[in-house]
Amino acid sequence: MIKFIKRSIAITFALSCLTTYSNSLGINTAKIDIEIKTQTIKTGADNFEKYLPLLKNKKVGIVTNQTGILSDKTHVVDFLVEKKINIQTIFAPEHGFRGTADAGEHVVDGKDAKTGLPIISLYGDNKKPKKDQLATLDVMVFDLQDVGARFYTYISSLHYVMEACAENGIPLIILDRPNPNGAIIDGPLLEKDFSSFVGMHPIPLLHGMTIGEYGQMINGQKWLKNAAQCKLTVIPCLNYKHTMSYSLPIKPSPNLPNDQAINLYASLCLFEGTNVSVGRGTEKQFQIYGSPFLTKQYFDYTFTPKPNFGAKDPMHNGKECFGEDLSSNKKLTQLELKWLIKAYQNTTDKTKFFNAFFTKLAGSKNLQQQIENGVPENKIRESWQKDLASFKKMRAKYLIY
Repeated sequence: MIKFIKRSIAITFALSCLTTYSNSLGINTAKIDIEIKTQTIKTGADNFEKYLPLLKNKKVGIVTNQTGILSDKTHVVDFLVEKKINIQTIFAPEHGFRGTADAGEHVVDGKDAKTGLPIISLYGDNKKPKKDQLATLDVMVFDLQDVGARFYTYISSLHYVMEACAENGIPLIILDRPNPNGAIIDGPLLEKDFSSFVGMHPIPLLHGMTIGEYGQMINGQKWLKNAAQCKLTVIPCLNYKHTMSYSLPIKPSPNLPNDQAINLYASLCLFEGTNVSVGRGTEKQFQIYGSPFLTKQYFDYTFTPKPNFGAKDPMHNGKECFGEDLSSNKKLTQLELKWLIKAYQNTTDKTKFFNAFFTKLAGSKNLQQQIENGVPENKIRESWQKDLASFKKMRAKYLIY
């Protein structure tokens, strides 16, 4: 702790000197300050002094994918192998170990070409590790980059991994990572009747927690089967706060190509429960929306989805879509419904706008009914506030940062 304080004082002094000198030259120090502070964030994977001793002489399983990298871009699996950690099995979530599978695509078991380690898929029919798949393990490591949205399935994979570890007496170590939407807590809470792999717990669409904090909440709220609790250790990020901006060093999944898409994701993903495309099959995934069924005169942007990396058969493949380009939109600080409402109001056939998936994404029937009944956005937002206040109170118990 003393070393950390001394380092913080040194950084603060250096910033002060840099600010004084830069101001004399007319340089914008605000940008310099943000960049330096961002560089000081260390992920749980980089905080390896804390977890390597816990893995020494143990048989280790690891849940990870392409996002499990250290600051020097070394993959955590390669790092652990280099450190002579005895990894037995890699468990891969939706999109696979290298993150190349489409959303919802079946991911098969296999072998990592670089290390030769076996890979077991945790997507499709095998969302929860089986007892025989854990039989040789002493400890499990979990390192995935979440984006803070309820329907982003990595937190669902975390639930099942924690449950399997609890049932088989295997301790779990989460290598924590910043939440790029960590300052936003918004949206309707999921109702139990609408629980699915795209929403398992009574939380809002944007939960404002890191995946390590979320694991603590799963345990503390006893959301696992039979109220089981997993022996959990969270290796924290260093120098991080929820209010900080965090730019991901690698795409968390094939259709979230940049910071803008990650910020818009929760708001635009609701379109996946409608007949409107969110840009899969283009170069602006989750930065645009549109459909052949939207009334052309109300929208100033067109695009035509075509098969590409991450979307082998995108919605409205080969058809001209009318919509909006949000790639230059300012950073969102809340869940936005205005685009969804505008699209519904200007579709050619409202009876075909929503599909059954929408209620799973929204977590209840209320949102669809509110939009269909013409409830203004501010009134829809008001309907969430009581639940959000209760969630924030509960969430506070599990925060690390």
